[in-house]
Amino acid sequence: MTIAPEGRKLLRVEVKNSQTPIERKPSWIKTTATMGPEYRDLQNLVKGEDLHTVCQEAGCPNIFECWEDREATFLIGGDQCTRRCDFCQIESAKPEGYDTAEPVRVAESVKKMGLKYATVTGVCRDDLEDEGAWLYAETIRKIHEMNPGVGVEMLAPDFSGKKEFLDQLFEARPEVFGHNVETVPRIFKRIRPGFRYERSLEVLTMAREAGLVTKSNLILGMGETREEISQAMQDLHDAGTELLTITQYLRPNVTLLPIDRWVTPQEFDELAEEATEIGFSGVMSGPMVRSSYRAGRLYRQAIAARG
Repeated sequence: MTIAPEGRKLLRVEVKNSQTPIERKPSWIKTTATMGPEYRDLQNLVKGEDLHTVCQEAGCPNIFECWEDREATFLIGGDQCTRRCDFCQIESAKPEGYDTAEPVRVAESVKKMGLKYATVTGVCRDDLEDEGAWLYAETIRKIHEMNPGVGVEMLAPDFSGKKEFLDQLFEARPEVFGHNVETVPRIFKRIRPGFRYERSLEVLTMAREAGLVTKSNLILGMGETREEISQAMQDLHDAGTELLTITQYLRPNVTLLPIDRWVTPQEFDELAEEATEIGFSGVMSGPMVRSSYRAGRLYRQAIAARG
């Protein structure tokens, strides 16, 4: 019997994935550590105050740029997810309860760090009666309440497409509502079995109809074709998505989906141009881009495009 790092038995798909060794990265998968004064100041503050962000805990390659812009990302709802996506390193399990003080604690971290823009993401909590909707909405409210003028981007799960749950987030009025489709229809169910492609598009449409700036992400290198990427971008735009990030899949560990291909920087540039022609207000496309990369800048582009 093969055991996962967290002590449980490996799933059948994880056993299959583990037969493929971790892939060697091409030369263009690299980042340059440019530590400006804002980054150094935040780094010292985070260490001194024992604050926690996804940025440093996930080892994000863009931390230097984002922190220099006084932007950071926070994970709420715990570190266990009730769903399993084949690209995500977050442990899949049934969590126990959640911390009702977390929204205030996140808002206090935003204040201590002096952020200009905060992205909040979190795990799926299908175990909760409201799937965690109150927690997400309350975090938005507390950040706004304790940090006037700070932008909040909510990168949310689909809440099973239930309007009564999503409305709680919409009414909290984040500057941006993000929901990541991540991949194309043909391979969607295999990679994201707990989600549905059409339902994700519907969630984005609901957010746009609520008047929010909308955003999504596509991860490349998981088995999709170029034609399928183009169609997914069109689907997202047709659903009302205004902002788009496109990134390379980097396999976090051997139990997750093997990398199908390395997308070249040239193709990322071509996709950015194509997405702009489709009509997205703002696009970030590149091997090291992540969905919260330069989030404040993209938000300002969306507002400018709205006139």
